[in-house]
Amino acid sequence: MPLKAAFLDRDGVVNVDKGYVYRWEDFEFLPGAVGAMRRLSAAGYALVIVTNQSGIARGMYTEPQYEQLTARLQQALEADGVRLAAVYHCPHLPGGKVAAYARDCDCRKPAPGMLRRAQQDLGIDMAASLMVGDKPSDIEAARAAGVGRAYLVGDARAPADGRFDSLAGCVDALLAEPA
Repeated sequence: MPLKAAFLDRDGVVNVDKGYVYRWEDFEFLPGAVGAMRRLSAAGYALVIVTNQSGIARGMYTEPQYEQLTARLQQALEADGVRLAAVYHCPHLPGGKVAAYARDCDCRKPAPGMLRRAQQDLGIDMAASLMVGDKPSDIEAARAAGVGRAYLVGDARAPADGRFDSLAGCVDALLAEPA
């Protein structure tokens, strides 16, 4: 049976967007984000983080440093009762300083590559799934991948199925809807 997923952008949705966060000591969960993720999981959503990480292509940090932070993130969430089904990242940026990552790709949002990979890897029912992001590119990626509903948090403005102040506010509204 296909899974329904909650695709979540990382910076600005799960954690405070401090710009190119790659060290655990700089990582800070947004208020209510962990509880919101726990509630989404309890409601039957597989949690999938999809995050652009152009700091890798910019030479600001390495892919192993990013992976180390991601491992710490998963450990912290699991300690708080939240299991991520998967985390996908895009290290690319056309014109980036690191040649191996300085290219166009199908995974950098607004391209839908990360979401489509998750669909293939996990057997996700995209129409039954949702995306929560903080930028118009998150919404565009969700639409291009066929995700059923897409929501914005924070100050971003774009055509979306709803806009909320935080992930927690979004989840409150979603889970209050009749099934």
